[in-house]
Amino acid sequence: MNRIQLSQLAVLATVAETSSFRKAAEELGIAPSAVSHAVSALEASLGVRLLARTTRSVAPTEEGRQLLQKLAPALAEIDTALEGLAEHKTHPAGPLRITMPHLAAEDLFVPRLGDFLRLYPDIQLELSTNDVFEDIVEKGFDAGLRLGEHLEADMVAVKASDPIRGTIVGSPNYFDRYPLPRHPHDLMEHRCIRRRFSSGRIYRWELEKDGRPVVVDVPGILTLADQRLIRLAALGGAGLAFVFDQRVKEDIAEGKLIRVLEDWCPPFDGFYIYYPTRRQMRPALRAFVDFFRHRS
Repeated sequence: MNRIQLSQLAVLATVAETSSFRKAAEELGIAPSAVSHAVSALEASLGVRLLARTTRSVAPTEEGRQLLQKLAPALAEIDTALEGLAEHKTHPAGPLRITMPHLAAEDLFVPRLGDFLRLYPDIQLELSTNDVFEDIVEKGFDAGLRLGEHLEADMVAVKASDPIRGTIVGSPNYFDRYPLPRHPHDLMEHRCIRRRFSSGRIYRWELEKDGRPVVVDVPGILTLADQRLIRLAALGGAGLAFVFDQRVKEDIAEGKLIRVLEDWCPPFDGFYIYYPTRRQMRPALRAFVDFFRHRS
């Protein structure tokens, strides 16, 4: 059976169900002449009359009845499959792959995943944590998360967090041995805990005051890859740390860490969910974006 015959069989079944070429045409959204042509062409290709036509009625012949009876289960399965596809297009379901920095996953997303997955039990979510700025199209991700200042112009971006602030801190024990820095240039005389990204790049501390940016390639004898470990090292007196403010707020409040160069650490754009286009946006991705979008 070819594809043309498949469409002709669907037309035949509709005519038999409605007992009318005109009603079948209305249900199928095609011209009555197209319905008549499809049935005639099918009969010609099979070499048998399938419908008995009179001026008042249309009914299957015995051959047509037997054919439709055998076709009924297959046509029902096709209808079920199409209905399932239509439901899938509107119901959040299926695999969803998101890439994001480990810190964002830990602080913003993973604590809320239980609620998200209870709300959308048919989504199979995979979070990939990586500090490398992934090409989400090339790597097969549905969306990614990154800081607003690093977004590409051709991406749709949805705010996922408040503005973020970096904070330079050291322990009281450390400042018993080293003076408080008063200017970013003073950092060159300190032991700083450096951070290495997944890409291999060492982060250079980006500071700013009154619109004047300063980038410092800080010295240090300790390099770590994770802000949690950097915080712990700072608490132990290993050196100065530059971490997100949220990570050390309690430590500062309890006097375990001392904040320095605060006026050189203004807030900056927070995290955004980004994806290539709004067109044909999958329901699973739309559900993820709507659930995790930041609401002031």
